[in-house]
Amino acid sequence: MLTRLETYYDSVPRSAARAEEFGPLTLFVREGAGWPYYARPALGHGGAGEVPVEAVEKVRARQRELGVPEAFEWVAETTPGLRAAVEASGLVVHEHPLMVLSAEAEELPAPPADVTVRMVGPDDPHLASAVAAPYAAFGATPTPGATAQVAARLTAGLTRLASAFDPAGTALAAGQHQPVGPVTEVVGVGTRPDSRRRGLGLAVTAALVADARALGVETVFLSATDDTVARLYARLGFRTVGTALIAEAPEADTA
Repeated sequence: MLTRLETYYDSVPRSAARAEEFGPLTLFVREGAGWPYYARPALGHGGAGEVPVEAVEKVRARQRELGVPEAFEWVAETTPGLRAAVEASGLVVHEHPLMVLSAEAEELPAPPADVTVRMVGPDDPHLASAVAAPYAAFGATPTPGATAQVAARLTAGLTRLASAFDPAGTALAAGQHQPVGPVTEVVGVGTRPDSRRRGLGLAVTAALVADARALGVETVFLSATDDTVARLYARLGFRTVGTALIAEAPEADTA
């Protein structure tokens, strides 16, 4: 399973980024608008030994040159030799449960009666609201061109978007999954602060899972924020299979 996920991790950024190779590491550089990408182990490097800190520092220098965040993402169990080098370079590593859908969902409560949860297409009049909801969840506003970029990815079949709407058509929560062949990752699920604790994030995730299954996707996975959130996803049938690691510069360096 981890090998299958590793192949996915290497494939999914390539639809919107170019890959720059740094020995045992690959830096994905976004081409066009949208969230910047990250560096990760080169496909096939895996457990091939320790990663030299010099390789990490070369990638960080390139990220600074490009003006993008100094960020790395990888799976602890697949590339155990990377963490020491990343931490030696001064980055901070965060751990997140890596979960794969492998069981039947519990019987979940229905969304509130005044909320509609559905998939959102590229021509949906409420697309911009659905794109904005996860940004609001993290106290941000959409980047310029974000709605157009999501619309293009929806049209190309690279992204699938689900959202929970109030009666006025305002998106209260939303999230995406990104299918590549038989695998997809649920990403960016977020609920507006004033709409939390209503089960909307879980309802959106359930809609994404149902859509992935309807598309014939075999493996659905996600990275949970922490163990508390992982327990919620377990209600949908997700089980922890590893640890997703995200490394970034300390706040003092990014302010």
